[in-house]
Amino acid sequence: MNLNQITVPVLNVSEAINFYKLLGLNLIVEALPHYARFLCPEGNSTFSIHSVDALPNGEGVYVYFENNDLDNYVNQLIEKGIKFDELPNDKNWLWREARLKDIDGNQLILFYAGENRINPPWKLD
Repeated sequence: MNLNQITVPVLNVSEAINFYKLLGLNLIVEALPHYARFLCPEGNSTFSIHSVDALPNGEGVYVYFENNDLDNYVNQLIEKGIKFDELPNDKNWLWREARLKDIDGNQLILFYAGENRINPPWKLD
């Protein structure tokens, strides 16, 4: 099994498309007004958005996008007007993360973990 696609809810697909294109995702399906799918710039993973009448309550889903040059990537996004809740910082789980929300409040974490994503020091045998 391979996780290669995730979909998050949005209120306005057209507006959300613009946001995710600013993040650098490549739009590959545009089925307005209900759905859009993006190809991540590295690898084969896809990410999609779908229209909902109301957003879920609570914290919802956390979506992680890894970038090997996290600090520069975040600075480029800031220059484009993207607002962050948390700038890049080192976490005790050995990842470097920056946090933001999309226009619908979905939690996005831009991070760099390198080898520690799959092989942290506390990995089970």
